[in-house]
Amino acid sequence: MVLAVTACGPVVDRSARELRVGYDSLDGTLPVWPPRGPLAGDATATRAVTEAVRAWRSPIDDRVHLPSSGILWSGEVDGAPLALVAADVPGEGASWLLQLTGDGGRYAITRASEYPDPGYLAYADVLPVQLADGRRYLASGRVERLLGPDGRALVLADGLSRRVTVPACAAVPVTATLRATESLPRGRAAERLLDLGTATADPRYPLVRDETGSGRRALAGLDTCVLADERGPFGSVPRRIGDRDAPRSAPESWPMEKVAVRAIGEMALGGGDPGDLEQLTWETDAGTMTAVVYRPADGGAPVVSPADRSDPLQTYVLPVPGQPLVVLTWRGNRDASLSVPPGTPRLVDRPGLAVVPMPSAKQTFSLAGGEKTHYRSVGGR
Repeated sequence: MVLAVTACGPVVDRSARELRVGYDSLDGTLPVWPPRGPLAGDATATRAVTEAVRAWRSPIDDRVHLPSSGILWSGEVDGAPLALVAADVPGEGASWLLQLTGDGGRYAITRASEYPDPGYLAYADVLPVQLADGRRYLASGRVERLLGPDGRALVLADGLSRRVTVPACAAVPVTATLRATESLPRGRAAERLLDLGTATADPRYPLVRDETGSGRRALAGLDTCVLADERGPFGSVPRRIGDRDAPRSAPESWPMEKVAVRAIGEMALGGGDPGDLEQLTWETDAGTMTAVVYRPADGGAPVVSPADRSDPLQTYVLPVPGQPLVVLTWRGNRDASLSVPPGTPRLVDRPGLAVVPMPSAKQTFSLAGGEKTHYRSVGGR
């Protein structure tokens, strides 16, 4: 569901000098993000929030476009002023959720989360809020009911939930029921999201869309802090903006939606029982990413590879302690033939899957099938 459709779109006053309170996105006649919070009508608070947002710069020094941004919530939580701003940063083509805390009449940005889809915050229905006492959620005007990770309905006050128990490093579900609107004539019984945990560090956005529930199954038992590490699946492909590296921006491999898993085989190490090899897939703004997960048979901690962009021949470095491995996978062509460097032992060798020891120097693997041969190199520096 996007704002470009007739039933749901923004109205932008390009001459605005202050942030609008609320966001002028409509679903038919229903405001998706109406002004909310006890300070939504307080002009002094609005000016102070605007000044803080105007002074803020993104990690690559871009500024917020005030006319196409808005204050989604303004009030007090536990006695401290709080404001949440959906910020449009055109230079990056991204949405930023800015969280501000007030003190002595002034506001400071205390959290800033980036979402690569430039319109996402305007048409999303659940947004994350992280305070000292834990996670809360802000619900849009379309949300009729919001279920927390335990499956129980959350109490919403002017759209903002009470404190929700969310683990630091595990994915948990959040589910919204959406009322009937012009764009959703029958409503939606289950708008599913995954919260990747309260330890998710800015500017990484912690909510992932999980329409089918496949992501919940895929991430079960996985440490999302490990997944988010710069050597883990979700954090390993750095972002480039234009011709510049952007190391302080959200990684290009950060998930947006459609996290899923499939079993690809088994692998025994050191004479023990075979553990399971799985392939994770997920969608990012840069396309499909994949990674490999090894789940030991003894129930030990899973081992995960960095991300690999979708390719006919996938190569993954699996950092098994004391025995780093290379996992190669391919799909589709039964006549495809994998070639490995001479003398390379295949620890696993079956159609669509091979596992070899991590080479100390650069080595090239090839997959011949049909009219084309695909090459991938691994190892070395």
